[in-house]
Amino acid sequence: MEEVTAPIVTIAEAGKHDGEVITLRGWLYNQRESGKLLFPIFRDGSGLMQGVVPKNAAPEAFEALKGLTQESSVIVTGKVRADQRAPGGFEMDVSHVQVLQRVSEADPYPISLKDHGVDFLMEHRHLWLRSPRQAAILRIRAEIIRSCREFFDNGGFTLTDPPILTPAACEGTTTLFPVDYFDEQAFLTQSGQLYIEATAMALGKVYSFGPVFRAEKSKTRRHLTEFWMVEPEVAFAELEDIMLLAEQLVSHVVQSVLSRRRADLEFIGRDISKLENVKAPFHKISYDDAVAILQEGFAKGALETKFEWGGDFGSPDETYIANQFDRPVLVHRYPKVVKAFYMEPDPNRPEVALCCDMLAPEGYGEIIGGSQRAHSHEWLLEKIKEHKLPEEAFQWYLDLRKYGSVPHSGFGMGIERVVAWVCGLEHVRETIPFPRTLHRLYP
Repeated sequence: MEEVTAPIVTIAEAGKHDGEVITLRGWLYNQRESGKLLFPIFRDGSGLMQGVVPKNAAPEAFEALKGLTQESSVIVTGKVRADQRAPGGFEMDVSHVQVLQRVSEADPYPISLKDHGVDFLMEHRHLWLRSPRQAAILRIRAEIIRSCREFFDNGGFTLTDPPILTPAACEGTTTLFPVDYFDEQAFLTQSGQLYIEATAMALGKVYSFGPVFRAEKSKTRRHLTEFWMVEPEVAFAELEDIMLLAEQLVSHVVQSVLSRRRADLEFIGRDISKLENVKAPFHKISYDDAVAILQEGFAKGALETKFEWGGDFGSPDETYIANQFDRPVLVHRYPKVVKAFYMEPDPNRPEVALCCDMLAPEGYGEIIGGSQRAHSHEWLLEKIKEHKLPEEAFQWYLDLRKYGSVPHSGFGMGIERVVAWVCGLEHVRETIPFPRTLHRLYP
């Protein structure tokens, strides 16, 4: 075969080269045959493109592709041609094919185009990622992460990195993964919040982005044991400031995905009209208002159990509340007893905390949790003792209240829950390349 030189282009960019000869590098996703015509579909991580290979016009390419197995790696050259019937609106008249590695027919690619059970797909997650749907989800995830960083980087925030190994709990002592740390015991972090409170006192407006770990034995579709959080912290900010920041962030993220990844959303079948409503300002209601909504729902027979003031919301409660609105809703001022020790009480109602949760619509629940942080040394020390937390492990955290303490606030946004909501996924396990759940540590 004669050597062919043509610009190497990704499938996502191929539409810009209509009428030109290009080279793609990727894998054979699928292929059908119709007499002396082959219709291979190639993938390269950026999308899918169908090829057309006439036996008479390109005999060597035809022979190279005929009978080629799924996921064999290839380099193909041909002319791009607009065709609205083809995936992506373009197809390639293939003229040359180089097969880099042919998947053995004796040991075929295990994930065929037929349906497979979830357990099988999770056991083969390292290969399942190659499917066009999973690839589209991961591209959307990447855009969500990119737009989060863009929002904070352009908003005067400084990225600071908290430790993953910590000496004590942030949220609760029963949801920690212990780690042997030389002659001491450490824990995988539940949140970077306490540490970025320290960097906020140094830099004013900061955020962290990294993995966090929760050891709660939950099997719900919303929970992972390892997930990623973006956490801003702002000196001199109060609860209302941080609620405004949260709605601006989520609005920016959703609109960025709609702008840059609309084709991927359409490919996975997302109802885009529901995302187009996600623009600031969001609805804001108090915990009291939310309880009233739940009690009204019970009275109408829409909920099986009457919710009483003072409890924390479960998944059915969050779903019912959020379904009353056309975009995310911020619920603020929960009872202090159901929230973390470091939250500032409302000076007008000490029984409630200056905190907020953002609930996503369509049953996706809490995607953001935040609060104004306690800034009194004496009050915080008392709460640490009340919660039976090791005072010595929090001495550095108490120091922040001794030397120039100021009101400050922040929140955490779970990336995987946002991905699940934006993509309209039934389970959070598809939102991260290799999910870690109660019974899943492989691959």
